[in-house]
Amino acid sequence: MKIREEYTCPLELTHDITKGKWKPIILWQLRLGNTSLTNLEKDIRGINQKMLIEQLKELLEFGMIGKKTFDGYPLKVEYFLTERGKKMLEAISIMQQIGVELMRENGMDEVLKASGFIE
Repeated sequence: MKIREEYTCPLELTHDITKGKWKPIILWQLRLGNTSLTNLEKDIRGINQKMLIEQLKELLEFGMIGKKTFDGYPLKVEYFLTERGKKMLEAISIMQQIGVELMRENGMDEVLKASGFIE
Protein backbone atom coordinates (compact mmCIF):
# COMPACT_ATOMS: atom_id res chain seq x y z
CA MET A 1 0.00 0.00 0.00
CA LYS A 2 1.35 3.39 -0.91
CA ILE A 3 0.63 6.76 0.61
CA ARG A 4 -2.04 8.50 -1.44
CA GLU A 5 -1.38 11.93 -2.87
CA GLU A 6 -4.38 13.52 -1.15
CA TYR A 7 -5.71 13.23 2.39
CA THR A 8 -8.27 15.30 4.24
CA CYS A 9 -6.36 14.99 7.53
CA PRO A 10 -3.42 13.15 9.16
CA LEU A 11 -5.80 10.70 10.88
CA GLU A 12 -6.92 9.45 7.48
CA LEU A 13 -3.30 8.56 6.66
CA THR A 14 -2.83 6.83 10.00
CA HIS A 15 -6.02 4.86 9.39
CA ASP A 16 -4.73 3.74 5.99
CA ILE A 17 -1.57 2.43 7.66
CA THR A 18 -3.38 0.35 10.29
CA LYS A 19 -6.66 -0.53 8.61
CA GLY A 20 -7.69 -4.12 8.33
CA LYS A 21 -8.08 -6.97 10.73
CA TRP A 22 -4.47 -8.04 11.09
CA LYS A 23 -2.14 -5.05 11.32
CA PRO A 24 -3.13 -3.95 14.84
CA ILE A 25 -2.95 -7.58 15.98
CA ILE A 26 0.53 -7.98 14.47
CA LEU A 27 1.72 -4.80 16.17
CA TRP A 28 0.16 -5.98 19.45
CA GLN A 29 1.97 -9.31 19.18
CA LEU A 30 5.29 -7.59 18.46
CA ARG A 31 5.02 -5.73 21.77
CA LEU A 32 6.37 -8.96 23.31
CA GLY A 33 9.68 -8.58 21.46
CA ASN A 34 11.46 -9.63 18.30
CA THR A 35 10.01 -12.71 16.67
CA SER A 36 10.06 -14.80 13.52
CA LEU A 37 7.46 -15.20 10.79
CA THR A 38 6.78 -18.73 12.02
CA ASN A 39 6.14 -17.58 15.58
CA LEU A 40 3.85 -14.77 14.43
CA GLU A 41 1.87 -17.21 12.31
CA LYS A 42 1.60 -19.60 15.26
CA ASP A 43 0.67 -16.91 17.79
CA ILE A 44 -1.95 -15.11 15.67
CA ARG A 45 -4.87 -17.46 15.32
CA GLY A 46 -6.68 -17.38 12.00
CA ILE A 47 -4.01 -15.70 9.88
CA ASN A 48 -2.42 -17.59 7.01
CA GLN A 49 1.17 -17.15 5.90
CA LYS A 50 0.29 -15.31 2.68
CA MET A 51 -1.79 -12.72 4.53
CA LEU A 52 0.82 -12.36 7.28
CA ILE A 53 3.59 -11.71 4.75
CA GLU A 54 1.44 -9.13 2.95
CA GLN A 55 0.59 -7.30 6.18
CA LEU A 56 4.22 -7.38 7.38
CA LYS A 57 5.34 -5.92 4.04
CA GLU A 58 2.92 -3.00 4.42
CA LEU A 59 3.95 -2.37 8.03
CA LEU A 60 7.59 -2.39 6.90
CA GLU A 61 6.86 0.11 4.11
CA PHE A 62 5.31 2.54 6.60
CA GLY A 63 8.16 2.14 9.09
CA MET A 64 6.00 0.59 11.83
CA ILE A 65 8.18 -2.51 12.05
CA GLY A 66 11.70 -3.50 11.14
CA LYS A 67 13.16 -6.72 9.84
CA LYS A 68 16.52 -8.22 10.69
CA THR A 69 17.98 -11.00 8.54
CA PHE A 70 20.67 -13.25 9.98
CA ASP A 71 23.36 -14.97 7.95
CA GLY A 72 23.38 -18.72 7.69
CA TYR A 73 21.23 -21.61 6.70
CA PRO A 74 18.39 -21.97 7.25
CA LEU A 75 17.59 -18.31 6.73
CA LYS A 76 16.54 -16.60 9.96
CA VAL A 77 14.48 -13.40 9.97
CA GLU A 78 13.12 -11.47 12.95
CA TYR A 79 10.54 -8.71 12.98
CA PHE A 80 10.44 -5.95 15.60
CA LEU A 81 8.66 -2.71 16.44
CA THR A 82 10.35 0.51 15.37
CA GLU A 83 10.00 3.73 17.37
CA ARG A 84 7.05 4.69 15.16
CA GLY A 85 5.52 1.27 15.76
CA LYS A 86 5.92 1.72 19.52
CA LYS A 87 4.04 5.03 19.30
CA MET A 88 1.26 3.32 17.36
CA LEU A 89 1.22 0.58 20.01
CA GLU A 90 0.23 3.21 22.58
CA ALA A 91 -2.93 3.92 20.57
CA ILE A 92 -3.60 0.21 20.09
CA SER A 93 -3.23 -0.33 23.86
CA ILE A 94 -5.97 2.23 24.48
CA MET A 95 -8.17 0.48 21.90
CA GLN A 96 -7.44 -2.83 23.65
CA GLN A 97 -8.52 -1.39 27.02
CA ILE A 98 -11.79 -0.13 25.54
CA GLY A 99 -12.37 -3.58 24.04
CA VAL A 100 -11.82 -5.22 27.45
CA GLU A 101 -14.30 -2.80 29.07
CA LEU A 102 -16.93 -3.49 26.42
CA MET A 103 -16.44 -7.26 26.65
CA ARG A 104 -16.84 -7.16 30.44
CA GLU A 105 -19.97 -5.04 30.13
CA ASN A 106 -21.41 -7.61 27.73
CA GLY A 107 -20.64 -10.68 29.84
CA MET A 108 -17.74 -11.94 27.77
CA ASP A 109 -15.48 -12.68 30.74
CA GLU A 110 -14.79 -16.24 29.54
CA VAL A 111 -13.20 -14.89 26.36
CA LEU A 112 -11.10 -12.48 28.41
CA LYS A 113 -10.02 -15.28 30.75
CA ALA A 114 -9.07 -17.54 27.85
CA SER A 115 -7.03 -14.69 26.36
CA GLY A 116 -5.29 -13.96 29.66
CA PHE A 117 -6.74 -10.48 30.17
CA ILE A 118 -8.44 -11.29 33.46
CA GLU A 119 -8.15 -14.07 36.00
